[in-house]
Amino acid sequence: MSRTDTNQLIDEYEQDVEDIVAACDGDTRAALKALLLVNERLENALQRLSANLADCQPYRLRLLH
Repeated sequence: MSRTDTNQLIDEYEQDVEDIVAACDGDTRAALKALLLVNERLENALQRLSANLADCQPYRLRLLH
């Protein structure tokens, strides 16, 4: 990743952080709590997807053979 791309990504993150804090009426603690909750939900969704894929693997392998 080039330096320009990295700087652009950092700028986007900074703006995202500003937007999230603003959505929480300037309360950084509330913004952090909201982000942690969203992250937990995403991790749970990823675990469910991973489990579903693991369940499908034997079926997919049978189709290939």
